[in-house]
Amino acid sequence: MLKHDYMKVSQDQPIYSEAPLQLLLFVDGRPKSRQQVQRIRAYLKELEAQYSFELQMIDVGQQPYLAEHFKLIATPALIKIHPEPQQTLAGSNIIAELKNWWPRWQTAVDAFLKLQEDLQERIEEDGRGTSPQSTIRSVAVSAELIRLSDEIFHLKQEKEKLQEQLQFKDRVMSMLAHDLRNPLTATAIAIETLQSNYNVEVGEFQRLKPAMTAQLLKQARNQTRIIDRMIADLLQVGRGHDTEFPIVPQKLELGKLSLEVLEELRDRYIAKSQKIETDIPNDLPRVYADPERIRQVLVNLLDNAIKYTPGDGIISLAALHRTTQKVQFTIGDTGPGIPQENRDRIFENHFRLQRDEGTDGYGIGLALCQRIVRAHYGQIWVDSGPHGGAWFHFTLPVYPS
Repeated sequence: MLKHDYMKVSQDQPIYSEAPLQLLLFVDGRPKSRQQVQRIRAYLKELEAQYSFELQMIDVGQQPYLAEHFKLIATPALIKIHPEPQQTLAGSNIIAELKNWWPRWQTAVDAFLKLQEDLQERIEEDGRGTSPQSTIRSVAVSAELIRLSDEIFHLKQEKEKLQEQLQFKDRVMSMLAHDLRNPLTATAIAIETLQSNYNVEVGEFQRLKPAMTAQLLKQARNQTRIIDRMIADLLQVGRGHDTEFPIVPQKLELGKLSLEVLEELRDRYIAKSQKIETDIPNDLPRVYADPERIRQVLVNLLDNAIKYTPGDGIISLAALHRTTQKVQFTIGDTGPGIPQENRDRIFENHFRLQRDEGTDGYGIGLALCQRIVRAHYGQIWVDSGPHGGAWFHFTLPVYPS
């Protein structure tokens, strides 16, 4: 008879048993189940005098991956894992079920042992080879393999996540280096022009009219703002969703700000022969918002509209006093639009439509817009325009009168 006991699976002291009948008893820490477990153990103790088997007790609280592996939905549960097929007894009448199944399990054990004997006899008759290795594998070994498999799975997930982050970082750095080139060049040209025409001795600009000087200074300022915005976008999104998003709200004329941003992007939409349509009421109330943050939203949305609208297309800016507390602003285009199934996902960090994989951009602009608008207790969403394309809407609170 093989030695067996009420043993708990241990990773420090694995159990290597050759008992032909192997059972697992899954238990938990609930006081209500203790009496039932004691009755099951007492009944199995009675059977121990006549039959050879291995019983291993497993606490689901300490080894949940085993309960997951055996797809348990309730405890206590008694599982026969050898000989196959595997069988699970659960519920409030485990002992009654065990009394019914025990003779059948013993029949299966006898059949398994007979098969082992026949195989041994054949090997001895042939006079060659060695005895076959037992097909019984200790539950402790199985438990360790399951645990290691679970750890490997989680490590693979972590690896994939880190690889994705590294790839995103490399892609963003490459794009940032490319995108910074234009505003840096424009800034440098403006500053060099001012510098070459400035006479230090008399303290004034020569060969430059005041209007041109003002225009060059404005150009340099606008381009440095664009550079600052691009870097700020990356830093803000890189801090994650759990970081507090600071805003400094104040009285703001949203219509005026939108036209200023539109002017900054003038060269881009003119280069594509795009038409601009505006519908901003003169009596649009002022909003309570952070000017620099809302500028980021407008720049991102208008930048996308210009990027995805074909030549000779139309870009629309519209605003309406939606309620006494909110103003709604809309930026629309006549581009390809956003598929219905992706209209929520496009606001996720790094998400990009498959068609846009080859297009310049970081995949963070809309995620940043959503964070900014939500920080103002507003909403942002997208739908289709009357003539197709993507129409982005966001709301902001009205400045209290």
